[in-house]
Amino acid sequence: MKQSDVSSMIDNDRPRRLTILGSTGSIGVNTLDVIEQLGGRDSFEVMALTGNGNLDLLAEQARRTGAKLAVTADESQYMALKDLLSGSDTDVAAGPSGLEEAAAMEAGWVMAAIVGTAGLAPTLKAAARGADIALANKECLVSAGPLFVDAVKKGGGRLIPVDSEHSAIFQCLEQDQRHALERVVLTASGGPFRTHTREQMANVTVQTARTHPNWSMGLKISVGSASMFNKALEMIEAKHLFDVRPDQIEVVVHPQSIIHSMVGYSDGSVIAQLGVPDMRTAIGYALTYPKRPALNVDRLDFAKLARLDFEAPDETRFPALRLARTALVRGGLQGAILNAAEETAFNAFVEDKIRFLDMAEVVETVMDAMVEGVPADTIADVYAADREARRKATEVIAKR
Repeated sequence: MKQSDVSSMIDNDRPRRLTILGSTGSIGVNTLDVIEQLGGRDSFEVMALTGNGNLDLLAEQARRTGAKLAVTADESQYMALKDLLSGSDTDVAAGPSGLEEAAAMEAGWVMAAIVGTAGLAPTLKAAARGADIALANKECLVSAGPLFVDAVKKGGGRLIPVDSEHSAIFQCLEQDQRHALERVVLTASGGPFRTHTREQMANVTVQTARTHPNWSMGLKISVGSASMFNKALEMIEAKHLFDVRPDQIEVVVHPQSIIHSMVGYSDGSVIAQLGVPDMRTAIGYALTYPKRPALNVDRLDFAKLARLDFEAPDETRFPALRLARTALVRGGLQGAILNAAEETAFNAFVEDKIRFLDMAEVVETVMDAMVEGVPADTIADVYAADREARRKATEVIAKR
């Protein structure tokens, strides 16, 4: 792509300043690939990159992009990262304060891709100062939905979804037709256990659960796809992203992952977004919105598409979807409670403390135990509910 073509797509001053919170994960790596495709340092100035355990990759990314700041979330790894970046012009920070320092840097566009609740504080920081937020972190909306949306509005930036499903809805949702919006339909691949019985899923391993049939993703998201907790979180996200009622949110299993999601209107029309399963498409759209970039990704060959299948999800085999609907109906802090309990249960599954099917049971037990909680009036309420849900989930796990 010509440099002039790239420049015409980007509204801010050249080079455009950006930060990637979570640059060493799959979303972060793909974001850097898109940046390279769209001109690299000639078009973008990387202000900050953050990572967790993969220090070698973080240091390599910082050197390659000329990042002003590199942050490891692990405070104990500060000196190790500093040594890796010795002789470079990149400053180094670590821990929660380092993440907030990265978020505070003057970048007009921030990729929020830190997995888990750890991503909430730095993303809020970036939103409060008015950055456009490309949101890949699910927990910001699941745990703190209205509060997070309000922070983005008050800051004056834009909230652009990066999840393939929400990006698809975002692209299909005609703003001048909001009055005619009838439903949003999230597609789900069904994961590696789509056709498994509960008996077959009872003793699956982490290695089996992390193998996704269509997408290349990190461990947390891959296991979440297998359990359909990813889709559960996406249902809650959709409510806050698109200001829809719980009964307007549908899920359909689509094994091929070609249709990424759909929007239904009051005249019976359904508009869908299609593409090969490649996160770079949604990332590129978020980076250049409202324009579209030219990306080196595979194109759909409709003549070779043998079929597109759809089926209703089974909420008995995959109770995460039912739990999401429960959280949506109950409201308040139930999203934060579901998320915290699920993260705790996921870690216990990875550590071989509980079985695959136990994760949903742990989450439901904690949600029911905290159903009479306080409303989600402040971020402090969210953090308090998060801590209590993790404590209760740990207790439930210890008794199994």
